[in-house]
Amino acid sequence: MRSRDLDLHPDEPTAERPRSLLLAPLIVLLSLAALLGLLVASSAEGAVGTETARGTTRLLYAPGKIVPIPASIPHEEGDMVDRRILRDLRWLASKFPLYVTDGYSGPLPGGGHAGCHGCHVKGSDHYNGLAVDIVPLFGTARCDARWRGITRLARWAEPRQNRPVPPFRWVGYDGDAGHGCGHHLHLSWNHAAANPFGLAEWVEALPATLTASAARKPRGKKGGAKAEDGKNGAAQDEDDKRTEGETQGPTGGAGVSRTPTGGISARPRGSGD
Repeated sequence: MRSRDLDLHPDEPTAERPRSLLLAPLIVLLSLAALLGLLVASSAEGAVGTETARGTTRLLYAPGKIVPIPASIPHEEGDMVDRRILRDLRWLASKFPLYVTDGYSGPLPGGGHAGCHGCHVKGSDHYNGLAVDIVPLFGTARCDARWRGITRLARWAEPRQNRPVPPFRWVGYDGDAGHGCGHHLHLSWNHAAANPFGLAEWVEALPATLTASAARKPRGKKGGAKAEDGKNGAAQDEDDKRTEGETQGPTGGAGVSRTPTGGISARPRGSGD
């Protein structure tokens, strides 16, 4: 056998080896790209919050901002909230005949004051724009049939006294002093600790599987918002969609504080009404 014949045979396996070595990094890169796509899609809806029977809540780390409540949510003229709960409010308004009477209560950056001044307890979530007071859309100060929808909402948010279902932090209604049928329903959202009139680092929100189908048309008005509020509301609809697309932060609920606030005491504990 000639030496040149011996040189040809070893070349065949060594030609295959470089091709397989080139494919390995390509496969790794494709796998990483697919994983990154999943992470981006997940972050668009917020970090993972709490598992509930209604779905998994979201932790929204997007920057907060106190904004006017849009016309798609029946409310008293001038009411404002942290924009991160607008999607939840819009969904609630599409399912329950509600009317928001107060949201954020505190000073405004440009001067002036929003909300009911001196109406809320120390440490109230109203001071962070993460609480609302609610009455029936066409209700009265009497506990009658018009309050059935609000009672249903209160029981949906808190099936058992002092055991609100996340993302709600405190629910003030029957059994809580200064709240209840014929008075008003108070809803607070879970959030990171924040100083009065400050914005929380994160806010817990309803599962995306619920709020994705939120109606964007108002049920009606109760002698409240002016026409220009509708313009602000339309602009805010786009703003809160952009806000929820800017989520970031840890996935999982580690460090989430859900200390019960409120109860059957004369004044709610912590951040009640």
